[in-house]
Amino acid sequence: MDAKTALVTGGGRGIGRAISLELARQGHDVAIGWLRDEAAAVAVAAEVRGLGRRAATVQGDVSDPAQCRRLVDGTVAALGGIDVLIANAGIVVKADFLETSPEEFDRQFAANARGSYFAAQAAAWRMIEQGRGGRIVFVTSRAGETAVPGISAYAVSKAGQRMAMMCAATELARHGITVNAVAPGTTVTDINRELLSDPEQRRVMLSPILLGRPGQPEEVSGAVVFLVSDAAAYITGATIAVNGGSLIH
Repeated sequence: MDAKTALVTGGGRGIGRAISLELARQGHDVAIGWLRDEAAAVAVAAEVRGLGRRAATVQGDVSDPAQCRRLVDGTVAALGGIDVLIANAGIVVKADFLETSPEEFDRQFAANARGSYFAAQAAAWRMIEQGRGGRIVFVTSRAGETAVPGISAYAVSKAGQRMAMMCAATELARHGITVNAVAPGTTVTDINRELLSDPEQRRVMLSPILLGRPGQPEEVSGAVVFLVSDAAAYITGATIAVNGGSLIH
């Protein structure tokens, strides 16, 4: 599939920024989804244009299904279609299992699992209308596959996100839409900087990583871009772990 137009939710910072720029390098026009940091999204859009591709910024809260549709509609209005969705937006709250409040649980589940589900649903409907298939990639997490102390509600939300990916892959294959995931391990992003700044939390997070260090956003974007490429046309329902070998243990 010659996919040329992509929406990256949470595309203004961290892993989302790295994905947006790598997609542009590989020939995609990119819509950068953002919620609060418009300046970051605008800066990434300028970088995309500097790489010779068209760019747009679209605001929306993925925890609201109506705004998921607005993100997709805004992408189509600005760039003429949508061939790729990268469901990347998410949040994490540091809280032990015994201390997690219902509100903290709900916020993370809404942004991470529910948000990806309805962003993918909105994109899939548009891809079906276009009639040329599509690519959807969920940015999940190592925490969705193994328990990580101190972020239990986040881990539950990421496990739900991974299941949403597999369910979408099962139902969308007949429309020529592949759905996959990339599961980063501990990566240096705004979300993780606070956690990594705590010596004990850093020790816990890095101890299972064979390569002995956190990853960088650019080390995640390559796997994402591979999954939307022609080389990955026969891959769906799969998760690529980008975690320094931590899941071997």
